[in-house]
Amino acid sequence: MVRHPVDRPIDVTERSGVLAPANLPLFDAQWFTPAQSVRDVVDTYWSVEWNLPDRTDIDQQVLEFPAVTLSIESGSVPAPFVLTNVQRRAWSRTIRGTGRVFGIRLRPAGLGVLSDLEPSSVEQEQPVTADLDAVLTRHLTTIGAETSPSDRAERADRLIEDLLQKHPISESRLLANAVVTDLAENVRSRTGPALAHRLGVSERAIQRALKETLGMGPKAVARRIRLQEVVRRLSLPDADVSAIAAALDYTDQAHLIRDFKGVAGTTPGQYIRAMHSAGGSSG
Repeated sequence: MVRHPVDRPIDVTERSGVLAPANLPLFDAQWFTPAQSVRDVVDTYWSVEWNLPDRTDIDQQVLEFPAVTLSIESGSVPAPFVLTNVQRRAWSRTIRGTGRVFGIRLRPAGLGVLSDLEPSSVEQEQPVTADLDAVLTRHLTTIGAETSPSDRAERADRLIEDLLQKHPISESRLLANAVVTDLAENVRSRTGPALAHRLGVSERAIQRALKETLGMGPKAVARRIRLQEVVRRLSLPDADVSAIAAALDYTDQAHLIRDFKGVAGTTPGQYIRAMHSAGGSSG
């Protein structure tokens, strides 16, 4: 089956988790939609390419979605293949020179299809090598044999379709997918009994499913997703911290400030001022 992936630029106003999204036009940053047949494994594909002038460094921070991401990289990059685990704080990478990255953001069930690794057994960001996981390294090598991001997305779709025939996803891991989908679609969603009721399962089943796939519980997942929405709203013109706190159901503005500073290392007000001084609050 030949598939033509749907691709589009990563927009500065969407919930990408990119802090200082005004940097995005400096890169060629695209989303690629996975085939329907692999969407229990892949949330999205993305690609970033850059060619910066000499002695130009960009320290780019990202408040990552609560997911494991696999990337195929070349140029001024840390390693050819990288696994980025679920992050507890915003992470930063210095972008310089020329480079290309093709990313596979997995759904909670995804890592178990491509690898025998568990999130609890790997670092927050580390190279994927044969010593770490020979099978996963072989899969990334296969996908990376293509050169264009759209061709890599097609190759990944085909490979994952084949893997799913051999490794069907368990009900527990599909439940983890459903939990993250629910929380991502409704950033004010409640966890605990309310979440369990919406999904028709026990709280214990939800806890077990997320610990198995992401290494964290539902409250931590919901908090990270809500903070991604905070970043999106803070990055828009005329951002108002108190209005954002009320809209996203924070107890009060101080709660939002503590939450944001805990992961971004700066207060919302400082972030807004930095955006303005960089000319980064354009919609």
